[in-house]
Amino acid sequence: MKILIIQDTDWIRRNPVQHTHLAERLALRGHKIRVIDYEILWQTEGKRSLFSRRQVFSVSRILKDANITVIRPGILKFRLLDYFSMLFTYSREIGRQLRDFAPDVVVTDCILSSYLAVRAARKKRIPVIFYSIDIVHRLVPFKLLQPLGRILEARNIRNADLVIAINEGLREYTVRMGAATEKTLVIRAGIDSETYNPGIDGTEIRRQYGIKEGDFVLLFVGWLYHFSGLKEAARQLAEIKNKHIKLLIVGDGDAYSEIQRVRNEKDLTDQIIMAGRQPYEDIPKYIAASDVCLMPAYNNEIMRDIVPIKMYEYMAMQKPVIATRLPGIVKEFGDDNGIVYIERPEDAIARAIELADNGDLPGLGLKAWRFVANNSWESITDQFEAVLNKVTEGRQHGRISEGI
Repeated sequence: MKILIIQDTDWIRRNPVQHTHLAERLALRGHKIRVIDYEILWQTEGKRSLFSRRQVFSVSRILKDANITVIRPGILKFRLLDYFSMLFTYSREIGRQLRDFAPDVVVTDCILSSYLAVRAARKKRIPVIFYSIDIVHRLVPFKLLQPLGRILEARNIRNADLVIAINEGLREYTVRMGAATEKTLVIRAGIDSETYNPGIDGTEIRRQYGIKEGDFVLLFVGWLYHFSGLKEAARQLAEIKNKHIKLLIVGDGDAYSEIQRVRNEKDLTDQIIMAGRQPYEDIPKYIAASDVCLMPAYNNEIMRDIVPIKMYEYMAMQKPVIATRLPGIVKEFGDDNGIVYIERPEDAIARAIELADNGDLPGLGLKAWRFVANNSWESITDQFEAVLNKVTEGRQHGRISEGI
């Protein structure tokens, strides 16, 4: 099968997401995969220029020899004009791939590129799957454009042949956005038990960052949004005044400099460890180095219905997780599976200390591991592959959702 994946973010530099895991496993099963991505970090990284030229990469992010072909159309490198230029460069690239690559199915999850892809694919009677992993219009960096983004996102969802969501909350969201219920389903995220497991040793990481044997380590991994709750956790750490509590932050993003500022102002340079972006293959060692993992995000429209993949990875390594009581996470994991809920980001540090003092952490970690232990990426890929086969077969017979 030939699969074209289209997204409005960076396949190469941003952390791997569900698409990455599925695409690389499907490639190793013999399917041909091409990705059209977007250099979302062009303002802070990469070559300084007025415009970028089309680039083609062969990339394996997670699995050796997966070799996904990633195509990056050129854009004008000016704020807002980059979107305007995409109307031309991405339309041309999508048309080229639909003609020359001739995919059996298109998988997409975004706004502008998805809109262009859905229109072009429908003309060629190529089925389109909208793969919902986020409330994507809320991620548009210009608030004035978010209403337009919502309109386009809703249209993409309505016009897709099938909508796959990674949790029940997002499936319900896509139905509210106009998806026909019978054309929606849930395929959850998975874990790679060889890479993420309780046997990984974090001693090297603790030694590298000067973490002592008696130190208590709280970990966050991922993109640092302003609503991630880490600035609030950092300020709470300053109030507690316990030098043995460490906050290890692995990642970069919008809030990085502000967290760094709090760290310096509050004299927390020994307690807040800003590790920055790290290679994907090293992330398990960072999780292993921690005692508790954090997900203290604000309960806003972006986070309300999603379940970040890092939740599964934390849990697979037998780590208890402290998370804001977000509806999507509660719906996914329930109340007794290793997740401890807080109402506000400001409560994260104190709650972690309370759990440690009560001796609750080992039991919570074990519950977390048991919940995700059978949720392997191989079984998730089996499900996804079966759906792709039914969609392509159904399109040939004019009945997309039958049997799904």
